[in-house]
Amino acid sequence: MSSSSSSVICSFVIVLAFFFNSLLLCYGGKTSIYVRKEEKTVDMPLHSDVFQAPLGYNAPQQVHITQGDHVGKAVIVSWVTQDEPGSNTVVYWSEGSKEKMKAVGKISTYKYYNYTSGFIHHCTVKNLEYNTKYYYVVGEGTSMRKFWFTTPPEVGPDVPYTFGLIESLKVVSLYVLLAFGTVYVVEFGIGNGYAGDLGQTFDSNVTLTHYEKNPKNGQTMLFVGDLSYADNHPNHDNVRWDTWGRFVERSAAYQPWIWTAGNHEIDFAPEIGETKPFKPYTHRYHVPYRASQSTAPFWYSIKRASAYIIVLSSYSAYGKYTPQNQWIEQELPKVNRTETPWLIVLMHSPWYHSYNYHYMEAETMRVMYEPLLVQYKVDVVFSGHVHAYERSERISNIAYDLVNGKCSPVKDLSAPIYITIGDGGNIEGIANNMTVPQPEYSAYREASFGHAIFDIKNRTHAYYSWHRNHDGYAVQGDSTWVFNRFWHPVDESQ
Repeated sequence: MSSSSSSVICSFVIVLAFFFNSLLLCYGGKTSIYVRKEEKTVDMPLHSDVFQAPLGYNAPQQVHITQGDHVGKAVIVSWVTQDEPGSNTVVYWSEGSKEKMKAVGKISTYKYYNYTSGFIHHCTVKNLEYNTKYYYVVGEGTSMRKFWFTTPPEVGPDVPYTFGLIESLKVVSLYVLLAFGTVYVVEFGIGNGYAGDLGQTFDSNVTLTHYEKNPKNGQTMLFVGDLSYADNHPNHDNVRWDTWGRFVERSAAYQPWIWTAGNHEIDFAPEIGETKPFKPYTHRYHVPYRASQSTAPFWYSIKRASAYIIVLSSYSAYGKYTPQNQWIEQELPKVNRTETPWLIVLMHSPWYHSYNYHYMEAETMRVMYEPLLVQYKVDVVFSGHVHAYERSERISNIAYDLVNGKCSPVKDLSAPIYITIGDGGNIEGIANNMTVPQPEYSAYREASFGHAIFDIKNRTHAYYSWHRNHDGYAVQGDSTWVFNRFWHPVDESQ
């Protein structure tokens, strides 16, 4: 054999060896080949049209709603008036009804460094009918503003329901309507959903716009934390809490946002004398935590249609004997999967991801709570914090006992799928540095901004899809059928 032939064969063997070694190293799922263009991510200026206050003296602004009880028959309506307290009453009625009802709320203010908030209103509207469209009015005189929402279907095992990830309800027209002898300012919009790490950048606005034009809209937003990013501005400039509230009103006033607290809600700044964590967040965003016997607004649960949603706090104490730990140990056994088959958990900091950002920050929480989530067969866990997208396989890492050495994630059909959806468009930009090789537990990952849909069909099946901002509105960048762990615990990856 000639030396040249030997060289060719040797080179061929080396290439094969490299190829197969690469297959072994890249034993995970799919890392997208899509590369997002490197662009500076900046907040929109304060004079942007999406931040403009509504017309009229003391007109209610930053209007938003969330579920107001445990089962979906109440909403908490919140808004801010800047000039004076004004009316703290919500007037509401069901579609087609001439009978108007009233609910009276409470008003508060807060100070943060050199900032004083407007008058913050929270009003719980109770005893609503399921699956009914309601109109509601806040404000008084010529500055009244009218909105609407639709309550969920009655809780039940085969109730279809759609949750969105990264979405907004777009205002498409504004006019004055004469009704019942009263002048109302009326905003019209479309869409709904849920989000994480949204912020108020130009990318945030693109994400919201992209979602609202997706043909399949969600019905409720499950928000996994990091709202305004006011803490990224000098002295935690709380004006940015106001602009964010006005920015998302176009969605949050028309469909409930289910809130999760992230690290950018902590606002702990002893250097400027601010030592009470979560001060702006807790004043502005109320949740029905007492309805699930929680002792703090950072962890709680709700039922909505066929889903049981548990919100956990990555930034509250979660060790043994703490209030959050005691609550979750008591909460999970209450879930009746014959009533609410879909068990969804929200938290801010992800337990499983493969980016070199915030890596293993939530490891101690995972060690504490993952056995519970596997034991009670949680279907899916949504998190944010890492500013990119990733979906895991069903895996767990709960066998380790200090001496057995079993400390690697393994396939587990009783475990949740973990989805990191921190890709809303925040000021800190995209996370694009991934671990190599891609871990086996990672099914799909991509450093892009986007939104997603979790569409529950019945007690056994849900369809999940993720859509990057730079594609057409209905294009799916990632998708999978999700099979319920209680009613249909088969392997989706087969």
